[in-house]
Amino acid sequence: MARGRTAGGRDPLTPERIIDAALLISDAESDLDRLTVRRLAAELGVGTMTLYSYFRSKDEILDAMADHVLGRMRLPAEPAGSPAEALRSVAEAFLAMMREHPSVVRLLATRITNSRTALRGAMESVLAHLVAAGVPGPTAVRCYGFLITYAIGFVSYQTPRPWGHQDVDEAAEVRRQRSHFYAGLPRDDFPQMVALADHLVDLPSDEQYRAGVDAFVESVVRGLPA
Repeated sequence: MARGRTAGGRDPLTPERIIDAALLISDAESDLDRLTVRRLAAELGVGTMTLYSYFRSKDEILDAMADHVLGRMRLPAEPAGSPAEALRSVAEAFLAMMREHPSVVRLLATRITNSRTALRGAMESVLAHLVAAGVPGPTAVRCYGFLITYAIGFVSYQTPRPWGHQDVDEAAEVRRQRSHFYAGLPRDDFPQMVALADHLVDLPSDEQYRAGVDAFVESVVRGLPA
């Protein structure tokens, strides 16, 4: 098969198509080990050796996936009007990126990238956004560290808990069932969980994420120079 052409005369194979397919597989799985070169080749309708003519190893594919996602993180085009606004917009951008591609959470948790594309999209641009809004450089670095790790932790917690996803079909029914589960625990053993059943279902919600961000933003803003 000629390099760049898939089986059956489908669209030409490109690095971008390979990475798009890899992200589709990895976003649907809970384990990056399930993304194999053989599985990816089958998904694209090519032989494994064809993929190796684009990427020398699975590690190169994973690095390219990180480049693709981190390098395209979307921040507001307009400068933020205040440090608080800038911090919240970064928090929302991290959440949106990780929700669109859950696999990036596993990539960030297991790999280090030195790619300039990834560093420019998900670090340099974030720091520049914060500094332009009046956050001093060293404080911007600390804020970056908190917000990205907070987003990683939250998305890791939210992803397997459908009652926290507002866009899930029948979300209200899933929440009701989970609240019923908490309320049905033995009261003698779980008095607080039974009493707070209706509130516990909010733990993986976007409102919970934003409450944590608000608390952090308020503490940062209080410490900024007048």
